[in-house]
Amino acid sequence: MPIQHSILLLAAFLLQFSSLHFPSLGYDHQNTYFINCGSNINVNESNNLYIGESTTTYPRTNFRESSIQTNQSSVPSPLYQTARIFHSESSYEFTTVPNNTYMVRFHFYSFSSPVNLYTAKFNVSVPGFPLLQNFDAKNTTNPGLIKEYFVKIIRKRFKITFTPQISSFAFVNAIELFMLPTHLIPDSVARFTYTGSTGRGLSTYSNNFLSRALETKHRLNVGGENVTRQTDNLSREWLPDDSYITDPQNAKDSPFFGGTLKRDPDDESDGPNSNKYTAPDVVYQTAKETLNGSNGLSWSVPVEKNTDHFIRLHFCDIFNQQSHLTAFALIIYDNLVISKVNSDPDVSSPYYYDVVVHSDGTGLLNVSVVPNITSAIPKAFLNGLELMKVIELSGSIPLYDLDSNSKNISLPVVVGSVVGGLVLISVVMVLFLWIIKIRKQKPVENSDLLKIPTTAEGTSYSRLELHYGKITQGSSLPNLNLGLKISLLDLQFATENFDVKKIIGVGGFGNVYKGVLKNGMSVAVKRSVTGSDQGFPEFQTEIMVLSKIRHIHLVSLIGYCDERDEMILVYEYMEKGTLRDNLYNTNLPCLTWKQRLDICIGAAKGLHYLHKGVAGGIIHRDMKSTNILLDENLVAKVADFGLSRTGPLDQHSYVSTCVKGTFGYLDPD
Repeated sequence: MPIQHSILLLAAFLLQFSSLHFPSLGYDHQNTYFINCGSNINVNESNNLYIGESTTTYPRTNFRESSIQTNQSSVPSPLYQTARIFHSESSYEFTTVPNNTYMVRFHFYSFSSPVNLYTAKFNVSVPGFPLLQNFDAKNTTNPGLIKEYFVKIIRKRFKITFTPQISSFAFVNAIELFMLPTHLIPDSVARFTYTGSTGRGLSTYSNNFLSRALETKHRLNVGGENVTRQTDNLSREWLPDDSYITDPQNAKDSPFFGGTLKRDPDDESDGPNSNKYTAPDVVYQTAKETLNGSNGLSWSVPVEKNTDHFIRLHFCDIFNQQSHLTAFALIIYDNLVISKVNSDPDVSSPYYYDVVVHSDGTGLLNVSVVPNITSAIPKAFLNGLELMKVIELSGSIPLYDLDSNSKNISLPVVVGSVVGGLVLISVVMVLFLWIIKIRKQKPVENSDLLKIPTTAEGTSYSRLELHYGKITQGSSLPNLNLGLKISLLDLQFATENFDVKKIIGVGGFGNVYKGVLKNGMSVAVKRSVTGSDQGFPEFQTEIMVLSKIRHIHLVSLIGYCDERDEMILVYEYMEKGTLRDNLYNTNLPCLTWKQRLDICIGAAKGLHYLHKGVAGGIIHRDMKSTNILLDENLVAKVADFGLSRTGPLDQHSYVSTCVKGTFGYLDPD
């Protein structure tokens, strides 16, 4: 089969059985909520349609005591004509896509009304994070205030709760909630530790960064004018940096020299190259650069004291027609963070650096760019700066958001809870007794190391040896590579005696365990049901096929064990598991479209090798998402050759190419 046909078939297969949401494929605002609070009128603002909350069934609301205020005077935005007032703890509940980062925005404008909105004092929280604490609305007059947050949502429901302080109330004019592109905020980021008087900065690596929330504090278009929410793809506003630069005499504003920015409009990969969602073109088309002979440029930005802040610095060499001319250093708090910014990217290619900094006690964060005097053009520049406060997780995120209206628990709820508890206890007892029974029947699991039985003559024979008559005359096993044979004792040690805790998969052949061989190699150990003749032909075929082929897109057979009645196959360990798990398991990161295509092409190459690269040809006959495994780099490898058949594809009609296996296969034809 030509490789092009394999690719097309696998592409169709992946599209048909994929999870059907592609955050990186033609990104759009999925599960989008733009709400005009306290109103039944829809409003178009900043290229977004805000739906009147009284006219939509979502989000679900839990308002105990609330009211609506309307402003009749002129306002800076139609969104600020109305507001929802909360006199007790109230919430909005949204349906969301789990394990994705969302933008959360609140609009506040304290217009004149019988209820003096500017006297409001309240808290706003989401599961696990306090977003606004002791918020005072007195600063929400003209032109209004927008508070913006980045939150990773791990549940299917997401609740925003407004809690008035004692003798006060809460309010909101508009709410925005929408999913962000996959890699807009990284899960791993460099952390800069300011060491104060020692005058040193240490750069370490911080993982699981998305377990925090972020609050936007500043977003600056360096060297340029105000960038409105209408211009930005994610409705962000970028303000001029002029009020924050500490040495304006050393700087000049520089426009783009012409042409177009060099970036792929469809690229949504994870840094350092900027895409259309990282920042709009206009941010990279202006900059501040150092004047000839100046020591550098510095900005001093207000921050919260002694708090972690996430900084993103945007760069684009808009000054030079030729690459490799400028190089400069990034300084934070007078400490060197990066010695060579602009490490030879293409001219006009936007890029960015991310770093987490713990602010000192001054309430200001100082950032500088300093020219490298040894570079061809000793110049430093900056195009944009974003600064966000890091909000740590303050509590566990609940599995379910309870209805806050339910102050009293009704009798049916109590009865249901008791019955549910009894059912649960019964199920646990049945499982417990079943496990005990199984362990009595199969003392292999978690028991003392197996004793290898012998025949009456004192010799142990394997199933393969018995099958091929080794007892009679020591005949060789056809097409089997005995160099791959691994002792049962070694596999017991590798899997901690086939501990149930080591099980990573279950299939028709038996359990699959993760193990570590004596040489330190991690392996997947597939063990058949002990004592059963079922699966022997597949066991034999697997060894015969995999012992004579090697390909980057085929799972490698490390060895096998056929002592006494055992049938065990040992493969290279595939870190990321099956393709099916990666498509349907919501606890795993969603595969990007590029990753899906790479997996598709890789699997197709593996099939093509089987069809054309092996003498005689091999037909898999059981191609499905559970038989495509992914290594730590998401490289696809075809697995499970127990149902394969050898023989040319275009002749010898007696060779069976009928599809076998279970539902979900891909027909090899």
